[in-house]
Amino acid sequence: MGKGKREGMAKIYIGVDIGSLTVKVVLIDQETEMIAYDTARAGYSGREVAVQMVAKLLAESGLSREDVGGTVATGYGRITFPADREVSEITCQARGIHHLFPTARTVIDIGGQDSKVIQMLPNGKVVDFAMNDKCAAGTGRFLEVMASALEISLNDIGNLAETSRNPTAISSFCTVFAESEVITHVSAGKPKEDILAGVCASVASRVASLAQRIGLVPDIVFTGGVARNQGVLAALRRQLSHPLLVYSEPSITAAWGAALMASRQSPSA
Repeated sequence: MGKGKREGMAKIYIGVDIGSLTVKVVLIDQETEMIAYDTARAGYSGREVAVQMVAKLLAESGLSREDVGGTVATGYGRITFPADREVSEITCQARGIHHLFPTARTVIDIGGQDSKVIQMLPNGKVVDFAMNDKCAAGTGRFLEVMASALEISLNDIGNLAETSRNPTAISSFCTVFAESEVITHVSAGKPKEDILAGVCASVASRVASLAQRIGLVPDIVFTGGVARNQGVLAALRRQLSHPLLVYSEPSITAAWGAALMASRQSPSA
């Protein structure tokens, strides 16, 4: 979590992204500078987690509800949160990425339960997008299932995969079948790092296919929680044959975009 107090600030703005697995909250000031942010597992009630996070960040930043000029909620659970407005994650993601990477034209976003590719104009306006939200393949959930099957931490996948010298192919796109395939490879004595390299390549392949549907226009930004996974990042770079930009906290870019939307006075912002 990052935070910092601003003295004499007129108003601050809050972006809340309630995803399927994680809640992200960002506070910005009137100059769109970060004040504080936090992330947490959504658990049973993403709404309750988000409410508690907002209260905690305001208190830690020396702020109160009276200091809030607007709040926008995005993500799967956006309609449950008491915000001034709800805005789609496609729009918020594009707004956040454009703010952080003004040269970006394509966004690849891999979250907990979906993956999406967004194409933008130079001003950050969305012109096209493709989404996989019907299948866990190519998402963070897919990686969680594989980590569980291999009895390792989700955070260790990327580093282990990068040590592989002979990646094992994972042919199944379906998460259930891919898990069975992974277990078969384990039983055959395949090294974990080789299996994980295959898992990362499988995720990258699924997302690359999604990207081909709308085309890739540089600069390309890779975001979402999975962007922290060095194995998937490397595999995606290889499959797309393009450099990928990654923000230091890739899970909060949509929440940052929501905060930016909240800072706009126009209802159509």
